[in-house]
Amino acid sequence: MVGFRAFVFQGSKTGMKALDTLEDNTPVYPWVDDVAVVSRNKHGHLKVHSTWAQDDSGKTGFGWGAVTGGLIGMLAGPGGALAGAAIAGSLGGLMGKGIDASVKDPRLDEFAEALDKDTSAVVLVGEDETLTDFATAVEPIGGKVIDTELDDNDVKAIRNALKD
Repeated sequence: MVGFRAFVFQGSKTGMKALDTLEDNTPVYPWVDDVAVVSRNKHGHLKVHSTWAQDDSGKTGFGWGAVTGGLIGMLAGPGGALAGAAIAGSLGGLMGKGIDASVKDPRLDEFAEALDKDTSAVVLVGEDETLTDFATAVEPIGGKVIDTELDDNDVKAIRNALKD
């Protein structure tokens, strides 16, 4: 199984500050390049920043970072839990891919509802060991934890949508 874990914070910039803190850690966390920060400003506009989408080569890998971004793209798509959000940020071409797969999970709906105005979240999709390491690093920073498991069919649907 693959898991989804998010730490939701008050303040639209708090998630990015948390990521900056994590990126400054020595030794570097191996999962930090697969993390996404989702923030909603006081006007309700959604912004997504992902460390994995910053690759200057223009290549988009299909590792866990891409799966994280694909899942967020699905949540923000027309039928997703974040639907209707005006999205800005660095999801690269994922939003333009028209990801139309869907993942039905009440915990993902809870995540979307927690992203109210002036909030942010640090998000990671990965295997149990990675998510445990992620949680150990982020828990001292605070935030509301939302986690769930994605079944193999969900992950396969996300990866297939990213290939199209």
